[in-house]
Amino acid sequence: MFGFLRQVGDYTRDAVDAARNLAQGFSVTFDHMKRRPVTVQYPYEKLIPSERYRGRIHYEFDKCIACEVCVRVCPINLPVVDWVMNKATKKKELRNYSIDFGVCIFCGNCVEYCPTNCLSMTEEYELAAFDRHSLNYDNVALGRLPTSVTTDPSVRPLRELAYLPAGEMSPHGVAPDRPRAGKLPAQVLETLEPPKPSRSEDAGQSADQAEEAEG
Repeated sequence: MFGFLRQVGDYTRDAVDAARNLAQGFSVTFDHMKRRPVTVQYPYEKLIPSERYRGRIHYEFDKCIACEVCVRVCPINLPVVDWVMNKATKKKELRNYSIDFGVCIFCGNCVEYCPTNCLSMTEEYELAAFDRHSLNYDNVALGRLPTSVTTDPSVRPLRELAYLPAGEMSPHGVAPDRPRAGKLPAQVLETLEPPKPSRSEDAGQSADQAEEAEG
């Protein structure tokens, strides 16, 4: 008797859990039914990447000093820096620089730590190729100016969700003069308060002020 009641209780508990899971799934479905479908007619329409989007790396050969900092900070030691030592000037002479985008994880460490700013992240994301060896870009391919969605006359640029005004879910038909919902990174930085000095810094400043007063 008790075994039968335990089985009925387990069955009832499983049924309640299944009903709860179904209700959660249907709530998400009904929520999306109220929204307009957003379909981008690629490649005739393309979304504008965000400000901090990490796309193809742009490389400036003239600025590179072959310091190999990018190789040391890369998690997979990806950039290949080919250089020779000039015995007359006792300086490095760069011969070739290459990055394999088939292996790159686009972390941006090489761009952040480059001392001469010869590397930069672009908004170019169309890197598909039929041969993976063609994804290994040399200094000539890396030096090519990146493509931009907003400057391509054959493409209609569409604002993504980060650029859309509050309450808008579709990038089609939005006036360009309407403000975006979020703020730019520079605007967010202006709203942040400067960091307060620590106790050790306060003690050092007070000691310096005391010494100046005695002097």
